Amino acid sequence: MITLTEQAAFKVKEMLKETENPEKQYLRVGVQHGGCSGFSYLMGFDEEKTAKDLELEQHGVRVLIDDESQRLIKGTVVDYKESLMGGGFQIDNPNASLTCGCGSSFRTAVDEGKPDTNC
Repeated sequence: MITLTEQAAFKVKEMLKETENPEKQYLRVGVQHGGCSGFSYLMGFDEEKTAKDLELEQHGVRVLIDDESQRLIKGTVVDYKESLMGGGFQIDNPNASLTCGCGSSFRTAVDEGKPDTNC
């Protein structure tokens, strides 16, 4: 479904150590309407798994993807890069036909989403 690189998993594990219950946390990866291009990526920690979630394990990190997001991020690679300007997660989504300059908003060839009017 998606790939979490070793470097991204290492960073997620570091971040998990700072949460209240790291052993109960999942990394939730998903998509919501918005952003300049129509969809925005979501990444965060969640203790609640629902019946509509797909659960994966990548490099020791438990990942949840909701049912609606799966078709939009299938084949996506999540990486973490450090540079002189800082670090951050990078998302390479093969389904994205258009992305915005910030890299956190996209649309696909078959679904435009609902772009923010403020962009």
